[in-house]
Amino acid sequence: MTTWNLTGTKHHVLICNGSSCMRKGGEEVTQAIRDEIKRLNLDEQIHTTRTRCNGRCKDACIVIAYPEGTWYKVASPEEGRNIITEHLADGKVIEDSVIYQFGDEGMIASSYEGFHEGISKMEKAGK
Repeated sequence: MTTWNLTGTKHHVLICNGSSCMRKGGEEVTQAIRDEIKRLNLDEQIHTTRTRCNGRCKDACIVIAYPEGTWYKVASPEEGRNIITEHLADGKVIEDSVIYQFGDEGMIASSYEGFHEGISKMEKAGK
């Protein structure tokens, strides 16, 4: 197993590979993101990690870009490539695909038309 030296990494992209995301093209999105990083020679600046479920199954596929903490709903491999070329390489957040972003008060839900509000953690805990 590889242990990467992440010195100099500027972005960390978490790509959900949970079962719902995988049923909705998660493998293709993962490969498109990694191919775009390689195509743009950004391997030293962008590190990717496949995750299990990120808890946003109705918004599958989920891709999270750090350090900004921007959560994207990614419906196609092309959208995954755009996260790399537009957001991470050019600094332009892709507003049409954002479902959450970190703000001063924590996570902020977007006004994205296809956004699923979901249930609060307090509601699930019965509090």
